Amino acid sequence: MLYWLSGLAEGGDLFNLFRYITFRAGAAFFTALLFGFFFGKPLINLLRKKQKKGQPIRDDGPQTHFAKAGTPTMGGLLILSALFVSTLLWARFDSPYIWIILFVTCGFGLIGFADDYAKVTKQNTKGVSSRIRMLAGLVIAAIAGAAAAWVHPDGLTNQLALPVFKNVLINLGILFVPFAMIVIVGAANAVNLTDGLDGLAVMPVMIAAGTFGIIAYFVGNANFSEYLGLHFVPGTGEILVFAAALIGGGLGFLWYNAPPAAVFMGDTGSLALGGALGAIAVSTKHEIVLAIVGGLFVVEALSVIIQVAYFKRTGKRVFLMAPIHHHFEKKGWSEPQIVIRFWIISLILALIGLATLKVR
Repeated sequence: MLYWLSGLAEGGDLFNLFRYITFRAGAAFFTALLFGFFFGKPLINLLRKKQKKGQPIRDDGPQTHFAKAGTPTMGGLLILSALFVSTLLWARFDSPYIWIILFVTCGFGLIGFADDYAKVTKQNTKGVSSRIRMLAGLVIAAIAGAAAAWVHPDGLTNQLALPVFKNVLINLGILFVPFAMIVIVGAANAVNLTDGLDGLAVMPVMIAAGTFGIIAYFVGNANFSEYLGLHFVPGTGEILVFAAALIGGGLGFLWYNAPPAAVFMGDTGSLALGGALGAIAVSTKHEIVLAIVGGLFVVEALSVIIQVAYFKRTGKRVFLMAPIHHHFEKKGWSEPQIVIRFWIISLILALIGLATLKVR
């Protein structure tokens, strides 16, 4: 919204700064960060008052988790509020990709909120039916995928771009929307499964968002995309503003989510942020790169799939407990050890993802 103040610019004055994506991204970061710091404590107090018993703890989970009983959930509301306010203030409204990503983020946030609300009010860990959540997620992802295909440049519509092999495009045709649905819904649920320890999910999400913010900036810039051999997608540069706002809001939340957590992100945050990453990947034509950058989320999701499938087939477990971060808890790793080591892995994967931009 504040971008339009650039129309008042006369040469090199202050208003001219609003033309630059990098300036607005920095402003979005600090706006979201300050929003999180300022409203974090009041929101936590409100959630604690309304929820009373807080998020229910799994009976079959690690014994250390029982000490977390009574901690309020739905802390994702803090990230999403900061994210939306900051993005609407600093991003350009004429970029269709911003609206697609905001739509996905809001839609999955509502699904997560409904699930968290059901868990808190019923005081059990089941929440909303998984079928209903999946169906709602698929509908949102289908709309977003169709919208992305509609606004992509003619040469990229319904195409799958590959990292490294940058001259190769695979025409998915009518399968593009189902593919986009898998990417968005898969990312949302993978982040949701990762969110099981204090601070575990939010930092990898911020790392992935920062990585894709850079990718979006390059892809949306004709000069950078030509130099790096990337497919130029006009308008995606504005996604950097969204990514910066997400990082700022995430850090504001992490201030209160650091061990011992004063609030949990809940499905409200994890589904929304995962869906946002998926929507960014679809918008920038870097869906495959998301599997690299978000490799930690992929492993977490695969650990659950493998555990369930193997148990149904043999009656035995591959891991002591799934998702895999609980396996390491059962093996005796402390929560901070797991969280920080997983952060390191996420950072390494992000660097690998960025490296694919230059490889030809």
